[in-house]
Amino acid sequence: SCGHTESREFNVNHFKLNPDLIYLNHAAVAPWPIVTAEAVADFARENTTRGAYDYPHWLMKEKALRVLGARLLNAPSESDIALLKNTSEGLSLVAYGIDWQAGDRVVSIAQEFPSNRIVWESLRDRGVEVRLLDLDGCDAPEDALISLCDERTRLLSVSSVQYASGTRLRLEQLGQHCSAQGILFVVDAIQSLGVVPFDVQACQADVVVADGHKWLLGPEGLALFYCRDTLRERLRLHQFGWHMVESAGDFDRKDWQAAGSAQRFECGSPNMLGIHALHASLSLLLDTGIEHISQSVEHLTQGIIEKVDARGFELLTPRSTESRAGIVTFRVPDRDNQRLYRDLMETRVVCAHRGGGIRFSPHFHNTPEQIETAFNRLDKRLV
Repeated sequence: SCGHTESREFNVNHFKLNPDLIYLNHAAVAPWPIVTAEAVADFARENTTRGAYDYPHWLMKEKALRVLGARLLNAPSESDIALLKNTSEGLSLVAYGIDWQAGDRVVSIAQEFPSNRIVWESLRDRGVEVRLLDLDGCDAPEDALISLCDERTRLLSVSSVQYASGTRLRLEQLGQHCSAQGILFVVDAIQSLGVVPFDVQACQADVVVADGHKWLLGPEGLALFYCRDTLRERLRLHQFGWHMVESAGDFDRKDWQAAGSAQRFECGSPNMLGIHALHASLSLLLDTGIEHISQSVEHLTQGIIEKVDARGFELLTPRSTESRAGIVTFRVPDRDNQRLYRDLMETRVVCAHRGGGIRFSPHFHNTPEQIETAFNRLDKRLV
């Protein structure tokens, strides 16, 4: 098919994975595209031969990454984007920036990745109650989450896509309810940015945060953080330094105030190496087109589901295309699935063991032939 040809061409031109390796683990840590590796190598060479002589150009790259981040999220402005260390830092920034009152409530999901659960549970000693929805057997998670909200709910925090099951939430429904009820809406978008389109204005999120090392094909240690302009000054700051002030760079100035932009959340020197790398990765993704990527990944995930069904395995990921993204998790009945995961890794199929099953998470550079080979290698382990 046409999509298959485009996927193969992208793989050949932009990735350099070992040919015997089948990489189906983008929901964990993704391989870098060639252009990203080259950006890192160029930056290293520049540092080696010129030091920080071209620092003004580095600052331009930093600004350009904010622009790309705003474009990826459809944020109103690049001033809404901060560059943080990781998703956990962003969530902690929100959790400890709010002036909580005893009896306030947070609503989330029991199966959330620990970063999006522990941070809210840590507020219990401040009198904050955490209400967690159990997704198991829940056919309408959006309705169930809304039903957990009441007049004491201050914040709703969810992952756009659940890391273990691959369940994709209807963010616009949740955002509409939160906006109407005055509830802060926080989205961990690490499992959707780069693989499906995201519109922060349509879903009315107050905060969106995502590391760059999964579907965004970038390095660990750098995350995009969106904060609605009307929320920024309401979040109490706990980190301070030269980079988060309105007059950053004017080192002789004695008076200061926090920047009005999201840069107020970046206390010190930026991760310039990571910025050059993530800029290259986002440029490649946006040039390719998130819609195209989404269609390619949907084709691959549908193929995985068909192979799961043909073998009589148990599908743990929702079947409907609207309720999933790039993650497909399945369980082989009456077998040790953790052992099967290790077997797959030994056969050079890079995947994960999550939610009691085997998680495949292909990106659009993967091919249907690779999916077929991965299942063939699994079949041999089941004999």
